[in-house]
Amino acid sequence: MAGKRANRLRMALSMAMSTALLAACGGGSGPDSSGTAPPSAPPSPAGCTGSCAGAQSFLTLTDIDTIVRQAAAEAQANSTPATIAVVDRVGNVLAVYRMNGARALVKVTSNRNVTGGLENLDVPAELAAIAKAITGAYLSSEGNAFSTRTASQIVQQHFNPGESNAPSGPLFGVQFSQLPCSDFMTRSSGNASPGPGPNRSPLGLSADAGGFPLYKDGTPVGGIGVAADETYSLDLRISDFDRDVDELIATAGTFGYAAPVNRRGDAITADGKTFRFSDVGFGDLASSPGSAPPLGSGGAYVPVAAYFPGTPRQGLAFGQPGSGIRPADADLADQDAFVIVDGANQNRFAPRAGTGPNALGAEEVRTLLREALKVANRARAQIRQPFGTQARVSISIVDANGTILGIARTRDAPVFGLDVSLQKARTAAFYSSAAAAGLLTALPAATYLNAGTDAAGVQLRSVGTSSIADYVTATRSFLGLPNALADGAIAFSDRAGGNLSRPFYPDGIIGRANGPFSKPFEQWSPFAVGMQLDLVYNQVALHLAHYLNQQFRAALFLDGALLVPAPTPEVPVPLPDIGFNCTGVPNIANGIQIFPGSVPIYRGEQLVGGIGISGDGVDQDDMIAFLGLHNAGLALNGAIGNAPPNRRADTLVPQGARLRYVQCPQAPFIDSNEQNVCEGK
Repeated sequence: MAGKRANRLRMALSMAMSTALLAACGGGSGPDSSGTAPPSAPPSPAGCTGSCAGAQSFLTLTDIDTIVRQAAAEAQANSTPATIAVVDRVGNVLAVYRMNGARALVKVTSNRNVTGGLENLDVPAELAAIAKAITGAYLSSEGNAFSTRTASQIVQQHFNPGESNAPSGPLFGVQFSQLPCSDFMTRSSGNASPGPGPNRSPLGLSADAGGFPLYKDGTPVGGIGVAADETYSLDLRISDFDRDVDELIATAGTFGYAAPVNRRGDAITADGKTFRFSDVGFGDLASSPGSAPPLGSGGAYVPVAAYFPGTPRQGLAFGQPGSGIRPADADLADQDAFVIVDGANQNRFAPRAGTGPNALGAEEVRTLLREALKVANRARAQIRQPFGTQARVSISIVDANGTILGIARTRDAPVFGLDVSLQKARTAAFYSSAAAAGLLTALPAATYLNAGTDAAGVQLRSVGTSSIADYVTATRSFLGLPNALADGAIAFSDRAGGNLSRPFYPDGIIGRANGPFSKPFEQWSPFAVGMQLDLVYNQVALHLAHYLNQQFRAALFLDGALLVPAPTPEVPVPLPDIGFNCTGVPNIANGIQIFPGSVPIYRGEQLVGGIGISGDGVDQDDMIAFLGLHNAGLALNGAIGNAPPNRRADTLVPQGARLRYVQCPQAPFIDSNEQNVCEGK
């Protein structure tokens, strides 16, 4: 009987629920607002440029105890009980500590009075803390340290937030990656020992203040995330300094494990603007983290279903086979490449052939990876220190149906780029195909949920729907092409698709209408962006419902009717976890991405796949994808190449403004002053 009830619930959720709780926006961590740590701060080595990580680069149980003690002491000093999460560099949850009196739920809000998407949804504090910790770990490397406050700055409608008529953030949309339903991300077994990553995040990437990377000897070894205040939000203006209690508590936790000052986001620029890292520092703390007392009876480590078994676990050393990311085998070793491996140390995505007529062959995929790696190794990184460092990126190759044919990465590339590069490659291939419109139109609407609490526990209620098919109709009207997304006539890069996904078109120009893949600005927020979120909403929401049921905390209402009562320890309501497809469309199983760094792959006039790049600056990502494919075509005697110029999306001028295809940086190479490197190709 329980199984039938679970099946009915799963079907109802799959059909009716919508988009998930993908960690979206918020704040940071780090030293004091002057940019320098006080004399009491332990020194941080700063000379690492990608090669410092070794077999001893991991968080020990003693490290975890120290980090949690320090954070808990600051929470106590602020009279604000907190939930504190610690992860390793590949996203294994090593600790979740809940202080007595800590709030169980935090509310997702952009403070823009928007309804729909994830807005006003109450999410478990432990999931928010895990998402923040993963964000700090995944966005950082030996060359750059970014926080959740940095993430907030780079996912909003303007860069910088609070400015007018400025383009959107350079990583607009990155919050909807690393999703719990992804077919790429691994899933924690919940065992005493962590396993190979990269692991999924329960809410995607976060932009809410209170998430930082953790460093040892100049290399990142994980992240800390804190949920103590009542909201899961973002910073709408960065022209002032906030005193955020989540950020204060997380900062205390980083004492002795802080990012090197000259690697922090506030030492790195993009488009002539400095990133934010933290609005508080060690000098702002109410406690003395170096003398934090042992954990007593003021809280406890708590299990988190599907993420953490309840007892602290030692982290894994990044770059070693056990972490799931290790140096490549012979065929890519000369490019200093790294690959993704399983628990048996086997390459999960070694070059393989696609399927169907004229599909990419395994040797063509290998050549694509090699040529993209060569371009990356010559390219000057945008968002790394020291200046002049080569770009560190992840590279994904897919066939025309989105099947993964090969993945590789350069040394020390940020972990988030693996899933994102795959999203990018799939998005370019999908939008450029003749199948996109039919597959999108057949999908059920996203059913937005809202949550409240009462004596019975959490109540999930449907508060509206959003049709996926309507985005197809809007796109055809916007472009003036009645068969758009159905005839394969136009080659879409991620830069082009991203143009169509902004709340203003052209990007950032206030007063202009939204792109057809976006919500109108009055209905838009980083938690309610449009098709990117709507495609994955139902599966992420199902994961939340699964988790809440596991915790005996969820009742479910649809259209105001009680569908399933809140379970209890005596009468549980079984609800299976989600599968490995976020959208219901295999071509885009881990979701889509809407910032630059991908192009479709053609064999003459026929679409055969996509290549996606993510890592060290979006213009660099564009260039590595575009030139890597071009150079692979030359090496393969023209067998494959970029889209024919007359089919590229930059031939379209919707609403009087030309779409963009790729944008390559000026003088991009470390070993050359060559300019206009993408012109004429």
